[in-house]
Amino acid sequence: MSDFKLDFGDTETAFADKSNSELREKHRLFRMMNSPVLNELGTRSATFALSLGLPVEWLIKNTVFEQFCGGETIQECQPTVDRLGHYKIGTILDYSVEGKSAEEDFERTKDETILNLKRAKNDDDIPFAVFKVTGIAPLGTLEKISSDAPLKESNKVKWENAKRRVFEICSYAHEISQEVFIDAEESWIQNAIDILATDMMEQFNREKPLIFNTVQLYRTDRLQFLKDSHLKAKEDGYIYAVKLVRGAYMEKERERAEEYSYPSPIQPDKEATDRDFDEAVIYCLDNLDSLAFVAGTHNEESTQRLAQLMEERGIEHGHPRVFFSQLYGMSDNLSYVLADKGYNVSKYVPYGPVADAIPYLIRRARENTSVKGQMSRELDLIAKELKRRGL
Repeated sequence: MSDFKLDFGDTETAFADKSNSELREKHRLFRMMNSPVLNELGTRSATFALSLGLPVEWLIKNTVFEQFCGGETIQECQPTVDRLGHYKIGTILDYSVEGKSAEEDFERTKDETILNLKRAKNDDDIPFAVFKVTGIAPLGTLEKISSDAPLKESNKVKWENAKRRVFEICSYAHEISQEVFIDAEESWIQNAIDILATDMMEQFNREKPLIFNTVQLYRTDRLQFLKDSHLKAKEDGYIYAVKLVRGAYMEKERERAEEYSYPSPIQPDKEATDRDFDEAVIYCLDNLDSLAFVAGTHNEESTQRLAQLMEERGIEHGHPRVFFSQLYGMSDNLSYVLADKGYNVSKYVPYGPVADAIPYLIRRARENTSVKGQMSRELDLIAKELKRRGL
């Protein structure tokens, strides 16, 4: 490994866009989120209050929602798009409405995703669109497809509708030449998502990488899945495109495996996940002639290693098939320093009605406390910048 290193402790660059008052508010909120007790109390209280119809949306919108979301509509996200774009960081507008089950809701989410694509067209500040298949298809049908269970006539209709919606999104993306991510989800529905993503790549990734599937490396089988998927793409004559992440449903996955008495699909420890993630990155770098990839990570070591490997191999910082990505409101030290050095970097910026975004925000809060040291690291960096500014 070369001596090349990016300075991810450069808080002046990391928080260049934050005013003193914004930085203080971020510090206050992250201190609360760093406490597992306060975090759990806050998330439970918010859920309970909303279930009772209590008027707490204004409080949520002006605190945690403001830190991690761009707004309630595409238009409300514009200041965030402009702010990130000023520092050469792309925005990925993520319509974060979850848990719906009606066909009209699925149609609405599909239409919103197409609006996202239209908004992203010809705008360098919005390099990707994204959608979750559970936003446009029922969980039960996805689970049946994933397990090869026999389908009732009603499930067949729902599956055809799901395929149609995915096709409408991806064919429009192809029509306007706009990249789009298909997010990964729980293992018991992921096979159906992979079927859809592979079909879309096969149809629309012939000339350039447009449709990206997502691989969660905290699953024991995903490194091999990545390699097999890439080889299939090469054989079939299309460009494989993938977003690499560690994963977002670890506790839920382990609990379900225990409840239904099957082996957990999740790696035994963090070291195994890190190893597979880093191996996946190397595999992708080895095959840039036939694939494109996004390293979706908040892990400083993995980010540093990818930058070093690119330097060693003489791969330009802004190579059109190598991207970095983080969540809005998190790991600004990675995003802003990478962008400052000319790498392709973007932020997931969730948006949607406050009440509908609550499941997303709760997942963020719980993930941040379960990832050892993540929130403490964020707090240390903010405190360092507050001190540098003499605040």
